[in-house]
Amino acid sequence: MRAIVLTATGEPEQLQLTDLPRPRPEEGQVLVRAQAIGVSFAETQIRAGVLPFPLPLPAVIGAEVAGEVVEVGAGVDEKLLGTTLVGVTGGLGSYAEYVALPAARTCPVPDGVTPERALAAAAPGALALALLHRAALTGGETVLVEAGTSSIGAHLIRHAKEFGAGHVIATAGSPAKRARATELGADTVLDHGISGWPAELPDDVDVVFESIGGTSAGQVLAHLTPGTGRMLYYGLLSGEQAAITAADLMTHGVTVIACSGPAWAGQVFATHYPEMLARLASGRGEADIARTLPLEQAAEAHRLLESRAVTGRVLLVP
Repeated sequence: MRAIVLTATGEPEQLQLTDLPRPRPEEGQVLVRAQAIGVSFAETQIRAGVLPFPLPLPAVIGAEVAGEVVEVGAGVDEKLLGTTLVGVTGGLGSYAEYVALPAARTCPVPDGVTPERALAAAAPGALALALLHRAALTGGETVLVEAGTSSIGAHLIRHAKEFGAGHVIATAGSPAKRARATELGADTVLDHGISGWPAELPDDVDVVFESIGGTSAGQVLAHLTPGTGRMLYYGLLSGEQAAITAADLMTHGVTVIACSGPAWAGQVFATHYPEMLARLASGRGEADIARTLPLEQAAEAHRLLESRAVTGRVLLVP
C-alpha cells in the first residue's frame, strides 16, 4: 500500500511517499480502506520536532481517518465489515491507504454524510462540544475563544451562544480570519498577533477556551472574573506551555481545567463524537473544509497549515 513516512523530524520534505505492507488489525482493532485523512496543525509540530511526542522513526504519522472497514481483529463484531467509520488511531498511522485503529475510537458515518465531511467535523466538533459542556455555562457569560478560526475554535464560536454564552470574544491572526470569526458569530474579535493583546480584554471574562499557551495565557488569566472565572486549557498553538503557576491561581481566585488525558478522551469518543455526527446529519453542525489534496501531497498539506493562511480542515485522499 502507499503511505506517507516521516523519515526524520524537520521540514515538510521529510514526509516521503513509500510502499509498505498492508497492516493487519490487532485485537480490538478494525482495518479501514481510507477515504479521507485529516491533517492537523499539531501534526506539523510533531513532524518539525517542536511538539513532544513519542515517535519511533521512520513512522507513518496521522491520527484521523474515515473509511470502509475491510477487516476486523479479534473481539470486534464482524457486522462492522463493509461499514464506513470515522475515528482516530491514537496518533500514528493514518497517512496511508489502509489504517488500523481501535474500534472503540470509531463512530459510524451517518447516512447522507460523506466520509470527507464526517472526517472534517468529527474530531474538532466533538472536542468543541466537550469543552462547551465542561464549561457549564449558565447563561449570559462572557467567553473568550482563542484562535477562533482554528478547526476547534470555529465550532466553539458557532455553538457558544447555544450553550449559554452572552458575549463571545474571539482572537485571530489576520484580517481575513478576523472577518471569518465575525461571520461565525463572534461579537468582538481581537488580533492575537499583537504583543500584549490580552490588555484589550474586559476584566470580567467568565470562561476562556485556552489554545495558544505561552506567556499570553498568564496575561489572559488576569482578566478572568475573580472567584468564578475558569480557563479550559486544551492546546498550545504557540508551541509553549501556558505560563501559569499555582501562585497565579491563588492571586486571582480562578480555576484552570486541563482538558486532556485518557478520561477526557474516553468521554469525547463515547459521548461527543456521536453527538457531533448527529448534528452534522441533521444540519445542526458544519464541516469546514479548506482544501482536499491527494495523499502524495502530504508535504504541501503541512505547508498550507504552517502558513496559517487557510481556515477550515485540510484533508488527504488516497
